[in-house]
Amino acid sequence: MTTTQPLLFELGCEELPPKTLLKLSNALLEGIIEGLKAANLSFTASKAYATPRRLAVLIDSLQTAQPDKTVEKRGPAMSAAFAPDGSPSKAALGFAHSCGTPFDQLQRLQTDKGEWLSYTQAVTGQRTEAVIPDIIRAAIAALPIAKRMRWGSFATEFVRPVHWAVLLFGDQVIETEILGLTTGNTSYGHRFHAPDAIVINRPHDYAAALFGPGHVIADLEQRKTLIRAKAEEAAATVGGIVPIEADLLEEIAALNEWPMPIIGNFDPRFLALPKEVLITTLQTHQKYFPVEGADGSLLAHFITFSNIASKRPEVIRQGNERVVTPRLADAEFFWNQDRKQPLAAHIETLKTVLFQEKLGTVYDKAVRVSQLSAYIAERVGADVNWARRAAMLAKTDLLTTMVGEFGNLQGIMGRYYALAEGEVPAVAWALEEQYFPKQSGSATAPSALGQVLAIAEKIDTLAGIFSTGLVPTGDKDPYALRRAALGTLRTLIENGLSLDIPELCTFALAQFSHSFEPAATHTAVVEFIFERLRGYCLDKGYTADAFESVMSLAPADPLDFMQRLAAVQAFRRLPEAESLASANKRIRNLLKKAESAPAETVGVLVEPQEIALLAAARQAAQDIKPLLAERNYHATLNRLAGLRETVDAFFDHVRVMTDDLELRANRLALLNLLSEQFLTCADISKLQS
Repeated sequence: MTTTQPLLFELGCEELPPKTLLKLSNALLEGIIEGLKAANLSFTASKAYATPRRLAVLIDSLQTAQPDKTVEKRGPAMSAAFAPDGSPSKAALGFAHSCGTPFDQLQRLQTDKGEWLSYTQAVTGQRTEAVIPDIIRAAIAALPIAKRMRWGSFATEFVRPVHWAVLLFGDQVIETEILGLTTGNTSYGHRFHAPDAIVINRPHDYAAALFGPGHVIADLEQRKTLIRAKAEEAAATVGGIVPIEADLLEEIAALNEWPMPIIGNFDPRFLALPKEVLITTLQTHQKYFPVEGADGSLLAHFITFSNIASKRPEVIRQGNERVVTPRLADAEFFWNQDRKQPLAAHIETLKTVLFQEKLGTVYDKAVRVSQLSAYIAERVGADVNWARRAAMLAKTDLLTTMVGEFGNLQGIMGRYYALAEGEVPAVAWALEEQYFPKQSGSATAPSALGQVLAIAEKIDTLAGIFSTGLVPTGDKDPYALRRAALGTLRTLIENGLSLDIPELCTFALAQFSHSFEPAATHTAVVEFIFERLRGYCLDKGYTADAFESVMSLAPADPLDFMQRLAAVQAFRRLPEAESLASANKRIRNLLKKAESAPAETVGVLVEPQEIALLAAARQAAQDIKPLLAERNYHATLNRLAGLRETVDAFFDHVRVMTDDLELRANRLALLNLLSEQFLTCADISKLQS
């Protein structure tokens, strides 16, 4: 009967980096799970714990021993097992020796490929406690630690110095060495509230033992839930609400084992600063939650979390208020200094900032983007002059002191400064929206001018970097070209903008004066962009064969591509789809086998089925012409689906490759006419049944 016990491993150390705590915790859990599976040890559940001073893993109902197994080894073929005198050959004796058994204990294995020497051995599974130490050591060694450190005179390395290790299997300690420590059942609680040793009697006692006497909430998710609730309660005391960003919540939970909320205040004069400046100062620099009013405006309060339950929380509050005030004063100084000169005054200075060695300065890029923006604006109905103006101002806020201090505010500060200077609001908002979408899944630029600038900026970067030969390889993409390509596609598709990607790339590449291969670069950029479209479509639930059916026609416009793809996906759900896809495959194969290109017109036909198909095809051609003009691919494919019975009848009764060469040519011309009609939308012959 198989028996099980819970397993607990905890590694105690100095405070771990908060931004990588969750990553380390998950990696440790995954490493141990992989090790257990490789060792053929089953369990029912697993859980990771992580605090600033510890990483821990709890495994439920882990087998107490590996299952027994039978190992069969195959040796040399019987033809090579004996010498001419009948004695065992060296190969046979060597095989017996490798199996640890006398030659006469070997068996014979008969297969359909011959007879072989073999040895079957029953292997008793190891006790779990004998296997676990190596599994844990391997999991620790594989942790994603960018830079390991040493301490004292120890040769061991870890992300931070380690102080204790717990390893319990049931109520028994598995004594071994982990990172120079001897494992036991002794943990430690909060550094200040409970610095004494805490004995863990059984693995499932772990969280409760740390929480009660230890003042430690071991579960990271539990701390996040608590922090969110406490922050909301604290904000309510001053009549506000607290916007909580997931990354900041996780970081605060990774900084505190016993989080206690403290609500602080700052001088209301700072509320005159842009909201994003205050939020960046509070969140990024101070790890504070801002507080908002019901209308979304900021209040002169913040919420921080202390890692101790202080008897004098007002002292902690005052300390944090003293720290944040000079930070906000610096931001106020930057704001006032930057507004002493307009953004346009920085345009000339852009000539001193290098964008890329072969592509010139940021000013050179601004001029190129200005031309490309005007080109795009004209095609999508945006204001050309505003597009040029926005492009020339687009990078000027990079030279402001505010963006120099808070790099994440690029574009945002451009908008604020432009509005303060009286620029056209559409231009000002475009300065921020040029960076949209800012991350995977986030919104694209909402304004027409912002969309123009976002596309132009990304296409210029893609064309320029490809022209220098700095093509992304593997995981290396220093210029974020994959993100630029996907951002371009999303901006076009999700805002209903119709633009020709090859034409855009041609225009963009024509603006570069350095030496490169225009044709090869153009092909590479276009293929790169449409390869990103493949990933976008698959993420949206479209199938690979549907994508290929449209891609085979090489549509130049991503919006048009998506309209075709949606129509194909809908078409394949029709009852006629499978039959027509099969017929199209047959048609394409027949046309490939033809010795010459099909005639442009269909000559005399004789069979009633082919005469009927010609009439139906000509009628369909007339019917779909206005539909194609409207890009109504759904209706086009639905109309063509009505040809199924006529097509089926043709193939059931007509032999295309007849010996009558003139009649064969006419029938091939008919099939070519039919194929061209389906190819107006996609190559449905590529659809899999």
